[in-house]
Order: sequence, then C-alpha cells, then structure tokens
Amino acid sequence: MPLLRTTDHKAPFWLPNGHFQSIFPALFRKIKDVAYTREQIITPDDDFLNLDWAKTGAPVSKGLVILSHGLEGDSQRQYILGMVRALTRQGYDCLAWNYRSCGGEMNKQVRFYHSGATDDLDLVVQHALLKGYGTLFLMGFSLGGNLTLKYLGEQGTLLIPEIKKAVVFSVPMDLLACSRAIEKPENWVYLKRFLSSLKPKVTEKSKVFPDHISVGDYAKVKTFYDFDHIYTAALHGFDGADDYYARNSSKFFVESITIPTLIVNALNDPLVPAESLPQAQIAAMPNVWLELTQEGGHCGFRSETLDNDLYWSEQRALDFLENNKS
Repeated sequence: MPLLRTTDHKAPFWLPNGHFQSIFPALFRKIKDVAYTREQIITPDDDFLNLDWAKTGAPVSKGLVILSHGLEGDSQRQYILGMVRALTRQGYDCLAWNYRSCGGEMNKQVRFYHSGATDDLDLVVQHALLKGYGTLFLMGFSLGGNLTLKYLGEQGTLLIPEIKKAVVFSVPMDLLACSRAIEKPENWVYLKRFLSSLKPKVTEKSKVFPDHISVGDYAKVKTFYDFDHIYTAALHGFDGADDYYARNSSKFFVESITIPTLIVNALNDPLVPAESLPQAQIAAMPNVWLELTQEGGHCGFRSETLDNDLYWSEQRALDFLENNKS
C-alpha cells in the first residue's frame, strides 16, 4: 500500500510552523462539553487504572473506541476530549483510560507507565469485552500511538476479532530517534515541560519506595534519554535506555499488524522526525497506511477553518472508522 501524503489539511496562517501548531491547541483549545463517568479497575499486581467513559446515550452504539493518551497526558487533554466529542456525536461510545500515575492519582506500585506497557492496554481491552462490546476500535496519540501499534503487532494473528480497526496520530515509532530529537535546542520547551512533570512523581515514589527509586538521582537527568536510562528502564526491567527503546519501539512490531490501521504523522512534527518512521516497511503492507501531512505539528492538526470546532484529525479518524477511507 503506497504511502499517502495529504494536501487537504492546511493549518491556519497564524500557526506558521510545527511548534505553533503543536503548542496552540495544547494551551488554548478548551473543550467543556464532554462528560465522563469514571471507573477504577484493579490490575493483577494490585494496582489500579482509572477509566473514563463517555457514551452516546443511544440504545445501540456503533462500537467502543478505546483511546490512549500521550506522555504525561490523561483523559482530559484537548486532543482526547476533542476526539471523544467527535466520536460520541457520531454514535460511538468512548473509553479514555489513564495510565498508571496519570489522571490525577498516583498509582500504588513502584512501576509507572511506559511506551510499551501493553499489559495494561490489554487489561482495558479485556474489561471492555466484559462490558458486552462486540465491536472495538483502538486509537492512540503520541506515546499512546506507539503503545497501540506495539499491542496490535504483539497480538498479530491472535488479536481478538472484536477489534476491527485502529487509528493513531503523531507516533514516535522509533523511541531512540525521538528521544534524541527532543534534545535539540529548538525543542527545549517540550523537554523542560516533560521533565518538570515527571520529577514530582519521582519524588513521591521515592518516599514510598526508597529502596527502589531515589529522587537524588534526578540531578543526573539532563535529557529525556537520561530519565529513561535512570528511571524508566530500571523500574520496568530493562537494561538501560537503549534496551528499553529497542524492545518497545513500534517500528519493530508494525509488520505483524493484521487489521486496518491508519498512522497519521505530520512532516513538521518537532518531536517525531519523519525519517525515523519505517516508511518503506509500511508501504509494502496491504492493511496499514502511513499518512504524512505537510502540517499539523505534534498532536495538533487544527484546521484552517473549523466546522463545529472539529479538528482535521478528528474528521480524518471518523472517515477511516466509517468508510475505511485511505
């Protein structure tokens, strides 16, 4: 299947580059008309996950969309809320789940979440099946996109038949390349934001698990690679950052995906270099599409003009789910 480079998405002229297109929605888009119902489920290791449900209210839905957020995100991020609103308006129920330590509540175990923690995603999927859903769709953003693709690839031909399609946006399919990209001087604002968000979690964890995690080591963290090498890898059983990246980058799993899957990345994404995407590999696949837009930034994709406050990415997802439009 050939790669798709779209020309129908055009950002507003006042968002002239990938940085503006990434930051503006994150800071200024406000969505207040999504009402969640929260449910907490217990994990096999006696931890918990907070799940936020949004349902259409119709007697019969078109299925359930399970949404996975990005790094240090949660179910309240504008890209999640916007997509949930768009989907529920079109008859889909939604389940936006929060990773361990995300969603406003610290988890109980020493582990956090990471880019390849598909055991938790599988738990959410199995829980959805217990609710009686016979049609499921997976959707992920940034880290959640990598998580979704890895899960689909791991499952391969054993993927449950209830999962029909998947759509992911702004995916760091090569974790090492993206970790190094965030070190670039022009990306310091993203690096600072992520590390500032993670430090309080490390501090809190170190008080509960002083034998496993030391906040004193945070002084050594200057880059995201450092954080993954010192904390992520150690807490989740990997032999350093390189091992963690190699074992969890979705580019190593995508060839085993068996369902129709749409991957959308912007060529001007400041955090995901286009050259890090396995373009030739995906081009040979019959059921996976890599769509590269000229604009959009990282989880941005604000349209030049808005119809009912619908972003281009939200309309694109609907088109794919409903029409398999590629």
